[in-house]
Amino acid sequence: MTTTHADRTAALVAAAKSKSTRKTADAEQAIRRLLKRGERVTFQAVQREAGVSHAFLYNHAELRPRIERLRANPRPVGAATPPDSDNTLIHTLSQQIIELKKQHRTEVRALRDALEQAHGENLDLRRQLTRQGTATNHTASIAETS
Repeated sequence: MTTTHADRTAALVAAAKSKSTRKTADAEQAIRRLLKRGERVTFQAVQREAGVSHAFLYNHAELRPRIERLRANPRPVGAATPPDSDNTLIHTLSQQIIELKKQHRTEVRALRDALEQAHGENLDLRRQLTRQGTATNHTASIAETS
């Protein structure tokens, strides 16, 4: 089987397009991760995060203006991430867990307070019984001697 120059060229072009598409996706994911962590989006940060070259980012028709725009308008640390279904679901469930933990702590604290009060009342009642038992025994011994 012989391959022609055109076939080899087409294969090289397809491989280059595939590599470019993969690197573009890596850069997009890197931008999202940087935004999610509240880090500043710069060409160097995207390059480091995605493992792509500066030249690739500067020469990319879609990535370059996006990075420049994000670099010009830095987000404050901890700013909310753009809503997407996974982040929204995770955020909602995390908030529910936080609320349930608060509710649990409040209920446990109330139960501990009630238990402590019950122990105190129980101690008071035991002391009263002891005093009444001693008084009854003392009264009985006085009655016997008379």
